[in-house]
Amino acid sequence: MKPFLLITTRREDAEAADEHAAYCRLTGLLPDELEWRRIDRGSLGAVDFARYSGIILAGSPFTVSEPAERKSPTELRVERELAHLLDEVVRRDFPFLGVCYGIGTIGAHQGARVDRTYGETSQAVRISLTPAGIEDPLLHQLPVDFEAFVGHKEAITEAPPSIVVLASSPSCPVQAFRVGRNVYATQFHPELDTASFSSRVRAYAGHGYFDPGEVEAILARVEQADVRASHMVLGRFVEEYLDSHHAPLPRDAASAA
Repeated sequence: MKPFLLITTRREDAEAADEHAAYCRLTGLLPDELEWRRIDRGSLGAVDFARYSGIILAGSPFTVSEPAERKSPTELRVERELAHLLDEVVRRDFPFLGVCYGIGTIGAHQGARVDRTYGETSQAVRISLTPAGIEDPLLHQLPVDFEAFVGHKEAITEAPPSIVVLASSPSCPVQAFRVGRNVYATQFHPELDTASFSSRVRAYAGHGYFDPGEVEAILARVEQADVRASHMVLGRFVEEYLDSHHAPLPRDAASAA
């Protein structure tokens, strides 16, 4: 089988390893079936699209909307490399799933306004599929309403015509979208279960996502959440694109959009 490619940018070794393990666990892929590139450590390099079934861009402490002068040389390099990658991903309509940082990165690539208007503190929120999401071949098996973990400083405020909005929440209007037929992004985290999200909350308590004094209250609420339906996004992505030839939409998602 052709592996999938996971691209991550977390500098903390423990959190980066936990992230790769979470994607393996919830996609059902073995570690050698989910090739891992940590581009916080070095250049992304060339991507041989013919080698992969699809690409996943994971979340990140990096932000799209931060002024360039406040970004590190590593973050600026990562942005340049991802922009070049997305040029090819969109041109080829290659299977791609961007998560959290990924939605901002793809959104900015498509001309969306990404800012801090709809940031969400670390929590579980209620996500609702749009009519286009209900018909979308990747998301149509999910419940129309489901819980998912979020935690982000920025989000899409205005989506351009090239973006089909597939899901939203009361506090964030763009929770998932599609570009073309095969390029997807979610603001929520389909790779996080209760244990991994709790670990993430502890690890990033001082990074501005929430008041550090609220950690225990956040963890208590996390324990009450049921986010299992959100995990289906990863399973469906693998089901749809494992060794696929990236066929056109099999449902009426295009017309519904």
